[in-house]
Amino acid sequence: MRIFDRNLHARRRSRAAAGYAGYSFLKKAAAEDIALRLAAINRRFDRVLDLGAHDGTLARVLKADPLVGGRISEIVSADLSPAFGHQAADEEALPFQDQSFDLIVSALSLHWVNDLPGALIQIRRTLKPDGLFIATVLGGRTLTELRQSLLAAEEEIRGGAANRVSPMLDVIDAAGLLQRTHFAMPVADNDARTVRYAHPLRLLIDLRGMGETAAFTNRSNPALTRGILMRAMDIYAQRFSDPDGRIRATFEFVTLSGWAPGPDQPTAKRPGSASVRLADALGVKEQTAGEKTGPKG
Repeated sequence: MRIFDRNLHARRRSRAAAGYAGYSFLKKAAAEDIALRLAAINRRFDRVLDLGAHDGTLARVLKADPLVGGRISEIVSADLSPAFGHQAADEEALPFQDQSFDLIVSALSLHWVNDLPGALIQIRRTLKPDGLFIATVLGGRTLTELRQSLLAAEEEIRGGAANRVSPMLDVIDAAGLLQRTHFAMPVADNDARTVRYAHPLRLLIDLRGMGETAAFTNRSNPALTRGILMRAMDIYAQRFSDPDGRIRATFEFVTLSGWAPGPDQPTAKRPGSASVRLADALGVKEQTAGEKTGPKG
């Protein structure tokens, strides 16, 4: 099932390219988080792929980080939109040979992929054995305030409502996807960020500037009228404003990480193959199933 029109999304990303630097605050936050995670890993990554690079923010952050930049030799930046001037790369059909990179990173791009399991399999194959993958995507709580306001306004005016905000990944599903696609030592975690605006329309301007407006394949639903949009903005301000009058917008970061299988990675032993008893290792007396613990009276 194809939820997103990738060509439409590419056009909207291209439209945003010229002024993207003015709207890249989320990209910068995701890039700094990825750099922080890499700083804690004592490894050298000679060849790195920045997938969904946009304006190259992530590559610049990694190169400038004193704990990360010195351990990277080359960063290949790739993006769906040619307007950013990087190597062309569609995450749904990667143009790279197998085992090409020591590290693949992606900041706020993979949530636009229709077949995320397929994309993760391609990413794993593109990594060298024991290569690392780290990506941050927008998660399911992202724009929950806008989603609720649009649904309420359209239901009120039309008596029915369509989803106008893109569906996004849940952190539990993210962990399962990494396991299904055979990444070693998979980890998924999430972090919600709140951005405040003077008016909900300012949020819509930012989404357009980021190239993050909805791009559904199915566009058979009735168009969103100006009246519905203005009513949604009123509902937004009523339900999701702080005492100072500014409104809240939630952006959830879901970060996925995992390693391409390699010969030197630790693996779990076969059940029953242990050569040392746990009680001996802990230095305690082993208790039988029916024996009570504690001092005897």
